[in-house]
Amino acid sequence: MKKRTPPKYPPHKSCTLKLKETALADKVEEEARMTRTQIYLNRREYDFVRAEASRRDEPMAAVIRGFIDEKMEIPEDAWTNNPMFRPWRHDSESKSPEDMSVNLDHYLYGAPKDYIKVKGKYVEAPPLPTDYGENRASREAYDKMIREMDESR
Repeated sequence: MKKRTPPKYPPHKSCTLKLKETALADKVEEEARMTRTQIYLNRREYDFVRAEASRRDEPMAAVIRGFIDEKMEIPEDAWTNNPMFRPWRHDSESKSPEDMSVNLDHYLYGAPKDYIKVKGKYVEAPPLPTDYGENRASREAYDKMIREMDESR
């Protein structure tokens, strides 16, 4: 049997400087690096993207990336023309209780108050009795005590 000889390659002609230049050219910014992904589209979505790609003469992936980039852009007037940043209009006819913000669960769901106003300051309400949920008399006594102590009424 004939012995195989390894192939002989020509000597490498590149120098160290050329290798460094090549390495720098191949280095890609982290943000510009692409990550392969797969998405599922229903028939209408697929037909739309395919038609848009055909119209633009681009690959479907480029069209989808364009849609994503478009959604990620923050509009120029996002901070200047945003209704969320406009001052609140004062409503002098507001009938909400003054402790609405600290006892929201009480006013929305009927839960016991978390804070009561004592001597002009809001303090944490006394702890609930252990049988508050099961014993009606205990619940009524606690609620009466809170009503008497609370100055915000």
